[in-house]
Amino acid sequence: MSTTADTPNVLVTGGAGYIGSHACKLLSQAGYTPIALDNLSTGWARAVKFGPFVQADILDRAALDAAFAQYEPVAVMHFAALSQVGEASRDPGLYWRNNVGGSLTLVEAMLAAGCRNMVFSSTCATYGDQDGVVLDELTPQLPLNAYGASKRAVEDILRNFGASHGLNAVIFRYFNVAGADPDAQIGEWHQPETHLIPVMIEAAAGARDALVINGDDYPTHDGTCIRDYVHVMDLVQAHVLGLEWLRDGKGSRVFNLGTGVGFSVAEVIRQCRAGTGNKVPHSFGPRREGDAAALVSGSRRAIEELGWVPQRSSLKQMIEDAWRWYQTGGYSG
Repeated sequence: MSTTADTPNVLVTGGAGYIGSHACKLLSQAGYTPIALDNLSTGWARAVKFGPFVQADILDRAALDAAFAQYEPVAVMHFAALSQVGEASRDPGLYWRNNVGGSLTLVEAMLAAGCRNMVFSSTCATYGDQDGVVLDELTPQLPLNAYGASKRAVEDILRNFGASHGLNAVIFRYFNVAGADPDAQIGEWHQPETHLIPVMIEAAAGARDALVINGDDYPTHDGTCIRDYVHVMDLVQAHVLGLEWLRDGKGSRVFNLGTGVGFSVAEVIRQCRAGTGNKVPHSFGPRREGDAAALVSGSRRAIEELGWVPQRSSLKQMIEDAWRWYQTGGYSG
């Protein structure tokens, strides 16, 4: 299958996962054909609704070469990665092997196929624990764990190959993603679930006994961690804008994506109770290794240069959309 002028193909690694599947939906609405490539280790085949599916691992060079030959994508959106902070602290080798080794294999396959545009899903975890400031693209990168460090290493790979091979990359750094497709076609569905808002919703729905809050002794106003949350549809909209940036020949660029406003775990619980009408049973546990106290990111550059407008990223909207998706039963049926 070759690219046509009307429906250019975009290879979306991790396209059966939470963020990747939403990117596929938005790409299809923007006039692209998303090719979802996923090993289904954390993704769901049922989330692939908007284009072809290639079940493959980014460490499998032969499978990547075959996908590039068949679909001839004009660009890659790279979401495939392991992303659990606790796991990264316990097993750093897993993160270096998958996130860095897989990304290097992907880049080499891209370049061999003549594809030189990548939109890369990085993370604000590359900045580490820098409380009291709104992070921007010039903030020093001081990751606390192998997750953030592996993502920073991939950024370095992209810069190196940009200098040597003309690879163009738009890099997005962001924190917590929440919410779901407003049409409830797709959403966040991890088994087991570890992310705060869906775990909180499970507790509110009675699907788990209680939400365990990891630490209540952080140096914040209520002792619980503070994070910046971005709605998944706003996030993938930025990625589509990043793709257009590259296709317009504007070259490599780093953008932070955030609201600039942080919410503590306790505040998110209160909003969940308001949004669902249900109490959120919760208890307190020890801190997770590698967790920072307060992380907030701005997005001035993305707003000014990409024209990004985060329309759904209020805490209220994110919880309401996540709750609507949860009530569909997700991918469990």
